Amino acid sequence: MYVRVALCQINSFVGDIEGNTKKIIEFAKKAKEAGAKLICFPELALCGYPPEDLVFNTKFIRGQREALETIKEVSDGVIIILGFVDLEEDIYNSAAILCNGKIYKYKKIHLPNYGVFDEMRYFSSGKEKLILQTQDNVKIGVSICEDIWHPTEPLFSLTIEGGAEIIVNISASPYHISKPKIREDMMKTRAADYSSYVLFCNLVGGQDELVFDGTSSVISPWGDTEARAPLFKEYILIKDIDTTQVYLKRVHDPRRRTEKPSTDSKLKVISLDLSITQKDGEIKNEIYDFPKWEEEVFQALVTGTRDYILKNKFSKALIALSGGIDSSLTACIATEAIGPENVLGISMPSQFSSHHSVEDAEILSKNLGIKFLKIPIMRIYEAFMNELSELFAGTPFSSAEENLQARIRGNTIMTISNKYGHIVLACGNKSEMSVGYATLYGDLAGGFAVIKDLYKTDVYKIAKFYNEMKGKEIIPKRVFEKPPSAELRPNQKDEDDLPPYRILDAILKLYIEKDTPPEIIEKVVGVDKQTIKRVIEMVEKAEYKRRQAPPGIKISSRAFGKDRRMPITKKIDCILKF
Repeated sequence: MYVRVALCQINSFVGDIEGNTKKIIEFAKKAKEAGAKLICFPELALCGYPPEDLVFNTKFIRGQREALETIKEVSDGVIIILGFVDLEEDIYNSAAILCNGKIYKYKKIHLPNYGVFDEMRYFSSGKEKLILQTQDNVKIGVSICEDIWHPTEPLFSLTIEGGAEIIVNISASPYHISKPKIREDMMKTRAADYSSYVLFCNLVGGQDELVFDGTSSVISPWGDTEARAPLFKEYILIKDIDTTQVYLKRVHDPRRRTEKPSTDSKLKVISLDLSITQKDGEIKNEIYDFPKWEEEVFQALVTGTRDYILKNKFSKALIALSGGIDSSLTACIATEAIGPENVLGISMPSQFSSHHSVEDAEILSKNLGIKFLKIPIMRIYEAFMNELSELFAGTPFSSAEENLQARIRGNTIMTISNKYGHIVLACGNKSEMSVGYATLYGDLAGGFAVIKDLYKTDVYKIAKFYNEMKGKEIIPKRVFEKPPSAELRPNQKDEDDLPPYRILDAILKLYIEKDTPPEIIEKVVGVDKQTIKRVIEMVEKAEYKRRQAPPGIKISSRAFGKDRRMPITKKIDCILKF
């Protein structure tokens, strides 16, 4: 027998309960028209994820209860499962099950409290496992995101004790590089271990620093992917699943005959007044491939940028184009996100800017089709220096004069933003942000830092991919070939102040993302102790700068901010002794 299921991966807007409700109803109706009987939406789809301290507002929770009353009107003849915040004796991350005008609830059991997650700050943990049993005796276990990452409960109770053939997992699982495949491999293991179908329905879209990839999937009891939705796109994945496959798998798995139910298990079974099986399945397998990592990351950056700009009610973006690789890639991402007609590139040359940098910025703008302006800053710089001449008399040219140029540029673009309402996109990469190779109130100025979590060496790879994707040279060849430079003093190069980026990035990835001790870094990277110590010192001293930088999209396994939380004031000698 077959059950037609629909996984609706939608882009919810945090706090927009009315808009999210309309979208849920719209998608549910389309799924019903396609013949789906079991229709799933992501975790907290009704309010958006993560809602953070909005959950402490009773009106925010009351609005969701009222919305469920509206959504249940389209639940005739189907089962709709969606995520929302519920308030009973405490606050819960919950799933609403809507069927024939009735509302049932499940409370999330495992609350993640690591990395970017703070769910223990907001929610109480549910204590009851839930199975839905239809009139034709199909048993459906309900779970929410983190619940399925645990290899035992609640899956053990749902399948071994309760006999569920289908495990629904509604999720808001944020993206990082390779996460979609890592996550699906875990789902395959769960499905095979418990001999059940796993229906994974994930959120899609950007929310502040986080971006959600979707890739909702149907996994068979044999651990095979039968269907997969695309990355970073709203989509309804329709699939007919053959429940007889569960029986066939289970009779060949002797482990189920010896496993014992958990003694503390609280399993609730809700009988639904609905039959959901049909004799014949007609929907073909639909499996969207995982792209190569450069395309995956690029899509994540475009999605996160688009949603940050549009959800915050901006329509146009402004980028300071230096003619370097970082601002070039940022401009490409912005153009893909909101269209070339909505992007403004500004070159602000000083007396130290090379002719080719201004030229490359202009060529890039022309290739992208964005508006381009040139605003020289030499006279403004001279005016500053004249006013400071007495105070600076007898002192050598230093980083103060260098950073003044960056701050003039920061003031210029923020003033234009203030005048015309463009959001300023900062162009700093993770390598620079890590070691503080950026100027406060200068190139750190902006509303959103698009490539903040992308290392310099990876910036080049993504930029190269973009040209290949377009089939022509959008980013000029010279931008890839010239040595990176801030151009704040004569003949300046980044490597005058930093280790080569291939070495710097290798150190940073181990230290920041894996907390690798310096002595291990020395062995893995093969560089001297002094270089490693110097890099670590720069990372820790730059924490105060990172706190004042604009938010940016998380694409690594451990990003600065919500992921990696370090005190500004600290002594790091203990780290450096090796």
